[in-house]
Amino acid sequence: MIFEATPAIIGHRGYGSGVPTPPGAGTPVAENTLASMLAAIDAGASWVEIDVTRTADDELVLRHDPTTPGGNYVVDVAAAACGLPRLTEIFAALPPEIAVDVDVKTVLEDAVDAPSRRTGALLLPLLKREARRRRLLVTSFDPALLTFLRDELPGVPLGLLTWLRFPLWQAVPAAAGLGFDAVAVHTGSCGLDHPDTRLRPLEHCVDVAHKAGLETVVWCPTAEAAPVYAAAGFDAMVVNDVPGTLAAL
Repeated sequence: MIFEATPAIIGHRGYGSGVPTPPGAGTPVAENTLASMLAAIDAGASWVEIDVTRTADDELVLRHDPTTPGGNYVVDVAAAACGLPRLTEIFAALPPEIAVDVDVKTVLEDAVDAPSRRTGALLLPLLKREARRRRLLVTSFDPALLTFLRDELPGVPLGLLTWLRFPLWQAVPAAAGLGFDAVAVHTGSCGLDHPDTRLRPLEHCVDVAHKAGLETVVWCPTAEAAPVYAAAGFDAMVVNDVPGTLAAL
């Protein structure tokens, strides 16, 4: 079991993407920073989600976008020059009772770089060490990364991320067939407004996922929509509005 209490509330990139200032905070809190992680926990999140990618010198840093704030590709810039938090620093600073959803952003260069330099290989020793300290979930849109970690890191749950045009009814058999532990879908993949009439009701898709041994995560529901996903049986929600979602539930 990945999530002890359901639905678990996971702070998206920490306190939330597009919700930069917690109530009462005097200064904005940037996403994918330690301050954002701590703000999410203070707001009541039981987990935090972080985006991880690699730099030119094979450091793992927190960044959602493929480019640095200065506009250069992260994979082309050394960690010291890009000004982004290192994953090792975040893991060291977060209390061990805080669970982490590690959303891995692989890079195009992973297709041609030596195996030891690929994002998954760089991440592996950190995850092995961190899995002894805290609850983890590793998610990615890249099934190649997840299958590598599945074989090299047994015991750490893995989740296939999908978005929009890859709907839930396709994501469930894909994640189950690849031997992953969870499926994490965007609200746009869940079929509430999906034009494909073959899509089963949301509750049915979640039920089938559970019967296939998958836990289910939905990302970016609004606070107002959160009760719909909770009623459908989702095990966790990655949200931008932590206090609003908790209040709605």
